[in-house]
Amino acid sequence: MNDDSDIPSRDDTQGISPAFSFAALTPDCVLDALESVDLYSDGRLLALNSYENRVYQVGIEDGPPLVVKFYRPQRWSDAAIREEHAFVDELAAAEIPAVPAMQIAGSSLHTFAGYRFAVFKRRGGRAPELDDAATREWLGRFIGRIHAVGMTKPFAERPTLDIASFGEEPRDWLLAHDCIPADLREAWQSVTAQALEGVRRCYERAGDVKLLRLHGDCHVGNVLWTDAGPHFVDFDDSRSGPAIQDLWMLLSGERSEQRLQLTDLLAGYEDFVEFDARELYLVEALRTLRLLHYSAWLARRWDDPAFPVAFPWFNTQRYWQDRVLEMREQIALMDEPPLWPA
Repeated sequence: MNDDSDIPSRDDTQGISPAFSFAALTPDCVLDALESVDLYSDGRLLALNSYENRVYQVGIEDGPPLVVKFYRPQRWSDAAIREEHAFVDELAAAEIPAVPAMQIAGSSLHTFAGYRFAVFKRRGGRAPELDDAATREWLGRFIGRIHAVGMTKPFAERPTLDIASFGEEPRDWLLAHDCIPADLREAWQSVTAQALEGVRRCYERAGDVKLLRLHGDCHVGNVLWTDAGPHFVDFDDSRSGPAIQDLWMLLSGERSEQRLQLTDLLAGYEDFVEFDARELYLVEALRTLRLLHYSAWLARRWDDPAFPVAFPWFNTQRYWQDRVLEMREQIALMDEPPLWPA
């Protein structure tokens, strides 16, 4: 269970001061929380790589280790967390290898000392070898199976990935909180305005694409591979959006390499779900939105002591200079023809 790359959700728009947050979540508190649901540790406790939430592997008496996730307060409503859990339960019921939250005393979500938490079975694995065509096709089939379930009904409590919440609101928040150095503010504001115009043009070219329930943060760090194949972890950013959102983050390298990767992914994907090629107009638009959202996420979390340690390069003059250049590159990329399969 690894959520180190979480990007903030719609529910983050008010900002959260994490000073309250995880300071009281001591090892004793973690173990006491588990005991409150009749799970007893053998004393082994390992903090896993996680920033948005806090995630631990805990040794259990007379049983295999479990993973417990403590949710960042105020980020999601209880109903939204339960809806995520229900989605993963649907996937598991369809024999899709995802890791659902355990049902304990009739519930997947629990509270202790003001914290909300869920417990998961530990599922190990290694990073997938994305340079292998067969691996990419297998991943495509897996994502297609997830989407076949995801399109059966909509989310009611979880947000939609859109320009307003992933682009305009983060941009406005960063400006309102004076996050941009004064000598770069005008350039950054101008280039992000141009970038968002480019995003809107990409959406116009794509037209009215179908929205479905997604993993939402489908990058290689959230895929674990075993001899039996892949399984995804960390559905914490699950939301509604276009299918391509769960595919584009698995592409890398030069354009020619990405075309081959996309071909393999779609070859597997379309064994289960037909892909709407118009969504390829959204690849660079979605990348642009993610980049804007990521900067705002780091800024919102900067009071959390874990963030300056993990991201020491953030909020420096060089960081914002690089973001200006990055947005200029994205503006050019969004005006290029879409990435068609080979």
